[in-house]
Amino acid sequence: MKKSEHTKKKKKFSFLPALLVLLAVVCVAGVELLVCSYQDPALYQRLTAPVRAAVHQMAETSRKAWDDFTGAAVELGQTVSAKAEEAADSFQRFWESLIPEPEEDEDLQLVDDEAVVPPPRPIADYAITSLQVSEGQEVLTGGARDTVYFDQTSERWAEERYGTDPIGGYGCGPTAMAMVAATLAGADTDPAQMAQYCVDHGYWSKKHGSYWSIVPGVSEDYGLICTSIPPEEVDRDEVIRHLVTGDLLVALMGPGHFTNGGHFIVLRGVTLDGSVLVADPASLERSLTTWELDLILEELSSRRNSGGPLWVISSGFSQ
Repeated sequence: MKKSEHTKKKKKFSFLPALLVLLAVVCVAGVELLVCSYQDPALYQRLTAPVRAAVHQMAETSRKAWDDFTGAAVELGQTVSAKAEEAADSFQRFWESLIPEPEEDEDLQLVDDEAVVPPPRPIADYAITSLQVSEGQEVLTGGARDTVYFDQTSERWAEERYGTDPIGGYGCGPTAMAMVAATLAGADTDPAQMAQYCVDHGYWSKKHGSYWSIVPGVSEDYGLICTSIPPEEVDRDEVIRHLVTGDLLVALMGPGHFTNGGHFIVLRGVTLDGSVLVADPASLERSLTTWELDLILEELSSRRNSGGPLWVISSGFSQ
């Protein structure tokens, strides 16, 4: 064998003795630590304390890094989701803004937000009707059944959108139908949800409020029975009978004490003296006032469409 080859082979295996020595030291140290843990626990704790501290520190650092990573990931996901939702809403509003305003026809509400004549009577006594909270929901009392109440002009709803229009100025239709659906069908809804529902189902009319078909359409969609009473055939006793038995009447009002254009309200009850109680989605004051039935019938819209301007809504079940 050549000398150079012998030297290479010798160097190749020269590390083995050192490795064996290192393994021996580790084994001996491990055995001594094990024996020490039984013979002198205090010494064992002192000897291993630096190692345990280092391991604990590594674990804490890893956990903190993982928490920071997952927190950042969650925050990023929420930000992306919010931005995506905001972009979708902006696109929907842009798309709806391209919808042309409809030409005036018989089926339009014709919103007019000018000031109207104040109620002819003061707010009724608390014992006759009041606004109360029942199971977290505002209700108007005094009728055959408590009526869920929403105020489209309140801070909570006024700036929500009805299509591209604010609910505060144009949303009496969906707000009135939200009251009807919540009261008679027990629906979990509100003005904003109902407004979006009405947009999706074609009841919204840009800058004009709602199509009259909103009343029979939403009633049917929520499993309620909707029938109309032609104003020229209105029997006062029939209206009172419906109110006494717990039915609600939706009325589209014309110029007078409720509007100068067109405004949906709900007739919700009758008092002992024959006065009518209403749920006006644009005025709590008018909702807490008693009204003469003749005045309401006189101020109904003079137009006719979709069974309006007076509809009887029933759950189909006796109270």
